[in-house]
Amino acid sequence: MVRLGILSDTHLSCSEDVVALTDALLAGPFADVSAILHAGDMVSPFMIDSFAPVPCYAVQGNMDQATSGVPQKRILGFEGHRIGLVHGWGPRAGLEKRVVEAFADERIDCLVYGHSHSPVCHRQDGLLIFNPGSPVDRRSAPSHTVGILEVSSVGIQGEIIHLD
Repeated sequence: MVRLGILSDTHLSCSEDVVALTDALLAGPFADVSAILHAGDMVSPFMIDSFAPVPCYAVQGNMDQATSGVPQKRILGFEGHRIGLVHGWGPRAGLEKRVVEAFADERIDCLVYGHSHSPVCHRQDGLLIFNPGSPVDRRSAPSHTVGILEVSSVGIQGEIIHLD
């Protein structure tokens, strides 16, 4: 089994804030993860390297500058399963439908997205749809959140982690 730390919408530009957040996550809910998936709006590209030695795979959010090696969407494989990763765009209304449609021509087992700052974890036609919310800017969500995905040969399970 592989445990993945999932986050999005960190919106941090100060390197000291990035280090404080990544240190807290690696000492807490991400202590035993094999990799990190960031669903965009990092703002600081330093975020990816700050999780080292744990690998961090990210996508570009609408608040991110174009960065080499950070695509707008990607598919990652773990334990024989395919996870689609995208930030999302546009208004909250219809967001989930738009991100699902972005992978309509791909076979994926889980879709991770961000943008709304609201945590989501449910299945739709066998597809696990997962949004970790935001660890720093909850907006209308009840708390700051990140997520954990547990991926094994038999499937993928998601859990939203409340930080406060």
